[in-house]
Amino acid sequence: MGKVVFDVQYQTTLAFLISYYFYFTGLSAGSFMISTLSYGFGMDKFKPASRMGVVAAVLLLLIAPQFLLMQVCWPVKSLWHNFVHLNPISAISYGSFLLVLYPLNSIIYGVFMFKENKKWTKIFGLIGIPLALAVHGYTGWILAFGVARDYWNTGLMPIVFLFSAMVSGISMMMLLIMIRDRFFTKEKVINHELIDSLAKILGWLLVVDLFLVFCDYTVLLYSKLEAQEVAHFMLTGKMSFWFVIVENLIGKVIPMIIVFIPGMRKSYFWLIVAALMNMTGILVMRVVTVYGGQALPLM
Repeated sequence: MGKVVFDVQYQTTLAFLISYYFYFTGLSAGSFMISTLSYGFGMDKFKPASRMGVVAAVLLLLIAPQFLLMQVCWPVKSLWHNFVHLNPISAISYGSFLLVLYPLNSIIYGVFMFKENKKWTKIFGLIGIPLALAVHGYTGWILAFGVARDYWNTGLMPIVFLFSAMVSGISMMMLLIMIRDRFFTKEKVINHELIDSLAKILGWLLVVDLFLVFCDYTVLLYSKLEAQEVAHFMLTGKMSFWFVIVENLIGKVIPMIIVFIPGMRKSYFWLIVAALMNMTGILVMRVVTVYGGQALPLM
């Protein structure tokens, strides 16, 4: 009696939709953090970015959950099930509350900001900071809890997600501010002090982001065999172009160099290039992290 061999391909559970959800959530958290620098911490030079930051944060977080719902095929019960049946040891259960509390707080914060009520704007801005950190940090926690996946199962995952959210959010805010100042103001003059300050913050956050990547991969390369395999898969294997070239070289190293060179930082053209490259690199980072972390079959 002969044997039957089935050509069954290994499939990944999560793919692009979850990556887009992570990406838009990160943009929202990053833009919200920028909006709080003035009203929350008294850094007045960032005040021109505050209103745009909170509006962007709310709109992006309205978009982000749509990708999550599409990934799980739009179950109607998901809109209320996690609230009624709370699982105290599930990050997803807490995430459901965060995805409601964070946009509600952002809307209230924005309303008081537009009303020029500094007291309540500061209060809700400061409340929103841990919510913004948590709403994106929990996405990293979800992946980190995947104990079977060596690429995900690290305490650095939430921190990496937070820093990548901040750099992509700053890049987006730089682009939006330049577009607003150039085309939608009477003066048609870009606020150079604001853009320059954001660019400097972006540069130092990219330094930290790259350091976290270095730490993560150093541990993987010196860890057990499965961890070494996924590290080589990212560094020299099929994902190397997307991870090494697009995510880190184009998305982080080159933008970091641009914003640290004073002459290039004074050029809006190069700042636009740096911001676009960084946003593209972080989007690729989301896909690489989600797909690459599960691309190798479990042994």
